[in-house]
Amino acid sequence: MNRIGTDRVLVGTAAPTPQQVLAVARGGAPVDLVTDALDRLATIREHIDDLAHRAEPAYGVSTGFGALALRHIPLDRRIDLQRSLIRSHAAGAGDPVEAEVVRAMMLLRLRTLMSGHTGVRPRTAVALAGLLNSGLVPWVPEYGSLGCSGDLAPLAAVALALMGEGDLLGPDGRAVAAGPALAAAGLEPLVLAEKEGLALTNGTDGMLGMLLLAIADLRRLFDLADLSAAMSVEALLGTDRVFAADLQALRPHPGQARSASRILAALSDSSIVASHRGPDCTGVQDAYSLRCAPQVHGAARDTLTHAAVVAGRELAAAVDNPVVLDDGRVESNGNFHGAPVGYVLDFLAIAVADMACIAERRTDRMLDVHRSHGLPAFLAADPGVDSGYMIAQYTQAGVVSELKRLAVPASVDSIPSSAMQEDHVSMGWAAARKLRRAITGLTTVLAVELLTAARALDLRVPLEPAPATAAARELLRTRVPGPGPDRHLAPDIAAVTEMIRDGALDSILESLG
Repeated sequence: MNRIGTDRVLVGTAAPTPQQVLAVARGGAPVDLVTDALDRLATIREHIDDLAHRAEPAYGVSTGFGALALRHIPLDRRIDLQRSLIRSHAAGAGDPVEAEVVRAMMLLRLRTLMSGHTGVRPRTAVALAGLLNSGLVPWVPEYGSLGCSGDLAPLAAVALALMGEGDLLGPDGRAVAAGPALAAAGLEPLVLAEKEGLALTNGTDGMLGMLLLAIADLRRLFDLADLSAAMSVEALLGTDRVFAADLQALRPHPGQARSASRILAALSDSSIVASHRGPDCTGVQDAYSLRCAPQVHGAARDTLTHAAVVAGRELAAAVDNPVVLDDGRVESNGNFHGAPVGYVLDFLAIAVADMACIAERRTDRMLDVHRSHGLPAFLAADPGVDSGYMIAQYTQAGVVSELKRLAVPASVDSIPSSAMQEDHVSMGWAAARKLRRAITGLTTVLAVELLTAARALDLRVPLEPAPATAAARELLRTRVPGPGPDRHLAPDIAAVTEMIRDGALDSILESLG
């Protein structure tokens, strides 16, 4: 899979990169199919056509599915079998998932189809690419996947749209009928052949797509947490000595070293830090939320690195059941089980919750007159008349509490299905959905810490912060006013949250190394 120029993504037999998935899912990049790979699909399809006309049963080709696999389907009903599979499996419920998730899922399923191991016809891959390039987004309900036998209900919703049935997401977010929308886009409904219903639904593409999107989001948020921690350390008159490289090397975790280096860089040339570095300073050591920031942030970074390794392996996978092997054999397997992806999705939710927890503790310390080293209570202009950021910390605390609940793993909660044929499932889709909510929560928590630390730095005048933290504060001030009487605070939190999401702080984050 390779980028063509700056816009198009070429889909063949090679594994996509995470950047390519993001380009299609979020950037709307169109796809092209490798001609040689399409020719290979036609050759491989001959094995499925041969099986479809044999008397002996072949799972998914001439039998029912799941617990109904013992039912032999006569030759004249095998096209009906595939159509019925999609209609029955498109049984999701709830609000539609985000368009970027659906587009990622479609691309990843297309890549597996193009691997040749699913046995689909070339026209089926072409049809899925056409739907992806049209910009039309199938309506995929949030609930329905158990993360085993693939993300069945979500992928079936996509396949249903390919058939001209079901709904699509309209421009206003409301459902529109797929049939007329396909026609308006110049696309013809797909009539599925033998095994193609299985090939379109039997993959972990939804949970993998959400993992890749989460990894991209968390890389930025973990970088941002280092900056917000540095601002809090500075605002609380903390020391930068604990972040020294030789101290960090005593515990050689790579994520810890990176976070410590970035926090130290953010505090470089700070007159606030320098002001209490001399022998007159009576402080012995800072609180854990300041001193241990590299250890917590670093552990989260290393967790993210592990998740990226798993995602890379999954990107190279061809998940279906049964699969067509290179020697022409068609074999059943268990590669559709979502445990590898589900585990790391849950692991990331734990890291997110703890990152938010330590950020909230730093924020609370800045607001507490007994622990803030001279800052006014709650950073209020006139404490008592004004409440300052008191309730902003409540918002943080409420979000952190929710994040702790979201950190409870989904992947340990297997529920048997399909009359005990599918007696152990991964719940990886559920793990992915809660991680997306957790990422939103972490964004809010870091926004409040940035808002609080920026005000605390303002209140340290005439001492000046480090160039990096000063630049962050000044960027915030382009959207949120500085200290003063109480004002409606929710819009300020929303403004800083939007700054994080739109990348306004990215140049500062990149400057930290």
